[in-house]
Amino acid sequence: MEWRVRAIRGATTASANTVEAIREAVSELLNELETHNQIDYEEVISAIFTTTKDLDAIFPAAIARERPQWDNVPLLDVQQMHVEGSLERCIRFLIHVNTPALQAEIYHPYLRQAKNLRPDWSQSQVALPTSSARQSRYR
Repeated sequence: MEWRVRAIRGATTASANTVEAIREAVSELLNELETHNQIDYEEVISAIFTTTKDLDAIFPAAIARERPQWDNVPLLDVQQMHVEGSLERCIRFLIHVNTPALQAEIYHPYLRQAKNLRPDWSQSQVALPTSSARQSRYR
């Protein structure tokens, strides 16, 4: 089994620029990430969160930091570059992790209106093995 650094992308949208709406969106996104990817938090290198300029009620990394096992992960928040007409109230992440998983086995969660950002991933990931199936493969 060969371990490599892999990048996991994901995105979602918040219903409003409130702490509650952003917390709900980030929590849902991270739950989806953890449900579909076998993540050893000792192997997470870093996570970068971006938000569009219309979200400033709370840092997404602060929400991640509250989760079990995320307290030692280096986290960073930055503002996404603004492009006129782009998706509003969007939260993205880029997580770097050491893993034995193949690139094709990485699940990149795109939720809510962010599904439209990567429809190719949203469709192709439906048939990925579950984390429990992959977990038994790496034992």
